[in-house]
Amino acid sequence: MKIAIIGGGACGMMAAIAATEQKASVTVFEKNNKAGKKILATGNGKCNFSNLDFHMGMYYCKDKSKLENFFHEFSCQDMIRFLEENGILIRERNGYLYPYTEQAATIRDVLERNLEKHHVRVLCETEITEACFHQKKQQFLVRYEKKEEAFDRLILACGSPASLKKGMDFYGYRLAKGFGHHLNPVVPALVQLRCSDPFLKEAAGVRTKARITLLADGRRLAEEEGELQLTDYGISGIPVFQFSRVAGYALLEKRKVTAEINLLPEFTEEAFEEMVIDRYEKLNGYKISDFVLGLTNSKLNGAILHLQGLKKELEIKEIGLSGTRKLMSCYRKLTVHIEQSNGTEHAQVCAGGIPLEEVSEHLESLKQKGLYLAGELLDVDGKCGGYNLQFAWTSGVIAGRNAARRQ
Repeated sequence: MKIAIIGGGACGMMAAIAATEQKASVTVFEKNNKAGKKILATGNGKCNFSNLDFHMGMYYCKDKSKLENFFHEFSCQDMIRFLEENGILIRERNGYLYPYTEQAATIRDVLERNLEKHHVRVLCETEITEACFHQKKQQFLVRYEKKEEAFDRLILACGSPASLKKGMDFYGYRLAKGFGHHLNPVVPALVQLRCSDPFLKEAAGVRTKARITLLADGRRLAEEEGELQLTDYGISGIPVFQFSRVAGYALLEKRKVTAEINLLPEFTEEAFEEMVIDRYEKLNGYKISDFVLGLTNSKLNGAILHLQGLKKELEIKEIGLSGTRKLMSCYRKLTVHIEQSNGTEHAQVCAGGIPLEEVSEHLESLKQKGLYLAGELLDVDGKCGGYNLQFAWTSGVIAGRNAARRQ
């Protein structure tokens, strides 16, 4: 069995290993100068490769039942077992899994070692110009650099346009569409959001704990809590990443997208009201700049005062209790106006892609026998925490095994 895999990332490498374990002859085509290059950037270079807190709520997918069955075939525990059998020690932190070295290169290197062990042919810096099925030969033809090769099976593991620099060609969707597949709308996911609010420039660089509620046309879409990062162009941090794909689709629908930031998420409504009154009574004789001291980062305090049109020198008694309530409400509901995602070139993954209903439970295309689709090319994306890499490992193994086994 001669198999071509287009894409030498996490998914493609695992597909190649799984296929060669079934005695297939495998060629991997990779556009970068080395296979697994994108792995090096995962988890801030530490490679959060999976997560023990594993459930379908961590994924966006229309067919959760089919997706769950995939993970029964190759789970987080299976990936742990694979790495441990290859001598990799594992470090766990609140369910997040990393190589003990906390170096992404450790994971990439062990995959590369397996490719060498199984004599996988890897052609790097190779861009595919065309892939098609030759009816008479009953083989897949892969064309690149004015060359052509024939294969019995073809696996598309090309990923998505995420992290690609502007102007770089992404041919994964084009190849899949050439075999009759459809493409669900694609938006950046796990990405920063760009906002139009001028006060953000003043607060740029601030990191603070917050609860953030995403709204479209005033309707609540999602809510996340964690460390928020304010930038001169918008908002970032894991809670923003978690719902960025939801914001992306709302923007695609031309809806008015905003986020309400609660800088004091620990307070209930009642406790917050008590705190405001108590603070007013204790600090009534102080300036506003003294009144807000200790509420949040001093840089953000200054930006909020400017947003409210209040001068630092103003005494709190001059605005009274009602003015104080208005000022403090900004700490509970600081609104930013989202204009766009920060682009696929800054995204860790993309949402959207080839519908999962167009592949079988073996990840074989329902449009073309012998063609397999895996990884981020499919319309499956997960939240931060190693979930996207786990889908890459899982779908790669399933596609590789079945491409080598099935007749």
